[in-house]
Amino acid sequence: MEQVNFLSAFFNAIAGDPRISITHIGIYAALLKHWGEKHFENPVQAFSHEVMKTAKISASTTYHRTIRDLHHYGYIRYEPSFKRNRASRVYIVINADIPESITN
Repeated sequence: MEQVNFLSAFFNAIAGDPRISITHIGIYAALLKHWGEKHFENPVQAFSHEVMKTAKISASTTYHRTIRDLHHYGYIRYEPSFKRNRASRVYIVINADIPESITN
């Protein structure tokens, strides 16, 4: 149920943000799914191939560009591992932490 609250808050935040595409939404939703599976630990440890599979994205360049966008826009905090055998860390930004310029 926690995931639904964050997804709802995300949709409210992106309502007026023209930078967000369906790919951003898919990756964010996939990250929330993995976050829930990891018992809502923040940060969530996730491999790109896991998130890509859940978000139905096949191109790694699309994934990396989109997750960097989400990081730069303030919806998540992304810390890539740059190692194949170690998952990247993704912090789910709590609704109150989303920049106000995005939510207005």
